[in-house]
Amino acid sequence: MKEFDWIAELQRQPFSRHPEVILGIGDDAALCTVPAGMHLVTAVDTVVSGVHFPKDTSAFDIGYKALAVNLSDLAAMGASPRWMTLALTCPPVEPSWLAEFTQGLLTLATQHQVSLIGGDTTAGHLTVTIQVSGVVPAGLALLRSGAQVGDAIYVTGTLGDAGLGLLAEMQHSLSLPMDAQQFVKNRLNRPTPRVSEGLALRGIAHSAIDISDGLAADLGHILTASGVGACLVVENLPLSPVLRHYVSQQDAATLALTAGDDYELCFTVPPAREHLLQRVLPSGNYTKIGTIEAVAGLRCLLAGQPFILDKAGYEHFG
Repeated sequence: MKEFDWIAELQRQPFSRHPEVILGIGDDAALCTVPAGMHLVTAVDTVVSGVHFPKDTSAFDIGYKALAVNLSDLAAMGASPRWMTLALTCPPVEPSWLAEFTQGLLTLATQHQVSLIGGDTTAGHLTVTIQVSGVVPAGLALLRSGAQVGDAIYVTGTLGDAGLGLLAEMQHSLSLPMDAQQFVKNRLNRPTPRVSEGLALRGIAHSAIDISDGLAADLGHILTASGVGACLVVENLPLSPVLRHYVSQQDAATLALTAGDDYELCFTVPPAREHLLQRVLPSGNYTKIGTIEAVAGLRCLLAGQPFILDKAGYEHFG
């Protein structure tokens, strides 16, 4: 399929249409408006074959994950997604690959009512860059810099499953039975962006971040931005039955703290507002794992003893 044929095919797909989009695909740039009383929230992420996903990953999953990781950033800000641009770099591929990629992208875009308003295509190593924009009421965005001493630290979902998937799928250093392998593969390739949770936390959480590079590293960004420290209770980390069953407690905790690719939310809540979480978040989908403290740095305790990490999380240039 030629470049402009695929662009025309994209235009025919039933992506959501937002009234804020004045002009979408078809010109040199898109034109959009921001509703009164709202702030524009913009994020951009790139996923690269062999780095963010195995080279044999399905085109559907690549399209899905490329958007999911961006929506996760908006979720961490408490923003409602609105529109996106797509830059696809790829070697020559069959029309069926592009169709499958488009369906992966469209599936998640439809779920969150995201409009596709433009982008770019070029030949090269398979790389997908998506910029997604959303809106949040002025003054209500969740930031990394708002954590306060005494806040409880929470995370959504379970941690470490995508890291286990990386070991099984990309590094081939772990053999799992079919059902467990499929579970961690889905957690790696089709993360769930916690958009509804981010919206619910507006006005409740003091700070938030999405967990892309590992809990220890990403929580560390909150601590640095807020000028505080934290203590985590390793026994409280939410781990899936698969992770608990197939690796040791030490390895499971290390994956949960450092592996990344979870795309869950980490957020802090003052004690006076903790009771509100039961009203706004699905029961059982969030876990208290620690407390914000005055002394700088992150301290992890297992059975009351220091739990030492060899690294904080993933670094592209590490």
